[in-house]
Amino acid sequence: MNTTINHPAVRPFVISHIFAAPRDRVWKAWTEREQLMQWFGPKGVTISAAKLDFRPGGVFHYCMRMPDGKEMWGRFVYREIVAPEKIVLVNSFSDAHGGITRHPFSPTWPLEMLSTSRFNEDGGKTRLTIEWTPLNPTDEERKMFDSSHAGMTQGWTGTFEQLAAYLAKA
Repeated sequence: MNTTINHPAVRPFVISHIFAAPRDRVWKAWTEREQLMQWFGPKGVTISAAKLDFRPGGVFHYCMRMPDGKEMWGRFVYREIVAPEKIVLVNSFSDAHGGITRHPFSPTWPLEMLSTSRFNEDGGKTRLTIEWTPLNPTDEERKMFDSSHAGMTQGWTGTFEQLAAYLAKA
């Protein structure tokens, strides 16, 4: 008797942007704590606290402050780092102590996301491509993720704009 449950495939979220900066410069902005704190997050959000242990098994634990003053914690747990080409990590919302929590505004958002960032040289510029897929999602989490691609595009577009502005002045 086959007891395997077939779940529908999750449609990954993929977004890409070309930055007018060499790959090494974009890589450092993405992997050094002091630089991440200058630009990371959706437009209007600031990073008010961050700890970074950039190595496989290491953690980036950060606090985003919203324009209204509310705070939201998050964390990355790095799985694979191939400098300066690729970073694979597990992304989740967090509490101030680093524990995994649910999305503060969306309880059906996937608890953990697998994120792969690829940094490709493109004629002196850098093409950054990010792919997100929920890890072990419930059916409800899968549906929430699949219906949220437009919102993720908006959030990442704002984040890319902040990174582009940071790279232009650095």
